Amino acid sequence: MGTDKELIDKILGDYKGPEDLIGEQGLLKELTRALLEHAMHAELTHHLGYEKHAPDGKGSGNSRDGTSAKTLKGDFGEVEIEVPRDRQGNFEPKIAPRHQRRFNGFDDKILSMVRDSPEAPWPRASTYDIPSLVRPPITMSSPMLVPFIMTRPAPI
Repeated sequence: MGTDKELIDKILGDYKGPEDLIGEQGLLKELTRALLEHAMHAELTHHLGYEKHAPDGKGSGNSRDGTSAKTLKGDFGEVEIEVPRDRQGNFEPKIAPRHQRRFNGFDDKILSMVRDSPEAPWPRASTYDIPSLVRPPITMSSPMLVPFIMTRPAPI
C-alpha cells in the first residue's frame, strides 16, 4: 500500500506545530482512535458475515448491538474508543481484545512504516537485496524526528 500524498496534505491541512500532531488532542491520537474503531467494525462485519444494514442479516440470529466505551493506554497516552458489540455477545475484537487496556507498540509500528517508506531519506534495504537487519534504524537523532522528540514528554 502506497502513501497518498494528497490525503496526507488534507489531513495535515491545519498543522501549525508538533502539538497538533502528538499533543493531547493531536492528530496521532485521533487517527489511532479512528483506525482502531474502523478496524473493529470491519472485524465485526467479518464475524457476522454481512455488511451493516444488509438484508442478509435479517433473521440471521446475530446482529450488531451498539458499542461500548473502552479506554486504551499506550505510547500515545490514553484514548477512548467505542467497541462494537453483537447480540449474542461472542464477538471478540482481535486488534484490541476484551480486558486489554494497554495498546503498546503503536509508535514502533508507525516508525517502522516510516523507516520502510519509499520516501525515507535512505535507500530501502529491499532495493539492494540487503537483509532488513542492516537497515539504518530511526534513532532519536534522526533529522525527521527531532522536532517531535523535543516536545514529547519523557516517559514515566
